[in-house]
Amino acid sequence: MSRPLRWLWLSALVIVLDLGTKALASAMLVYGQPVELLPFFNLTLLHNTGAAFSFLAGHDGWQRWFFALIAIGASIGLTVWLTRLKAHETLLAAALALIIGGALGNLYDRLMLGYVVDFLSFHWQAYYFPAFNLADTAITLGAIALIFESLRDVRRQKN
Repeated sequence: MSRPLRWLWLSALVIVLDLGTKALASAMLVYGQPVELLPFFNLTLLHNTGAAFSFLAGHDGWQRWFFALIAIGASIGLTVWLTRLKAHETLLAAALALIIGGALGNLYDRLMLGYVVDFLSFHWQAYYFPAFNLADTAITLGAIALIFESLRDVRRQKN
């Protein structure tokens, strides 16, 4: 890729949108009180000291630094990977940039607040999916794109 780091604009966009929406949610929502927008979707301000699905959230604080180190290491590793891409690997570049942006958006919260701000809450009747944020969405979309790209590569190699 002639200038692979140019994809970091996407990471920066994810960070700006993520931190902006988290600031709005923190300013406009009351902690733990859902605001119903659709029968299956609420805005609910929550603070997550753990990782995805509140993994390790109940511990006494060491997980903050553990997850921060993982985010830093992953961001560095993915940025190095990004620099090594070929010109035609645009989906892979976008996927890596999304994951980097999401990891750094949540890292900011973890370091500055001690928790990650979540506010997007989907549910069906009494069954709730864990709340999340735009950084989590970017990480998930990036991971899906990585899986899609790897499956596409396997198919190309077979042909």
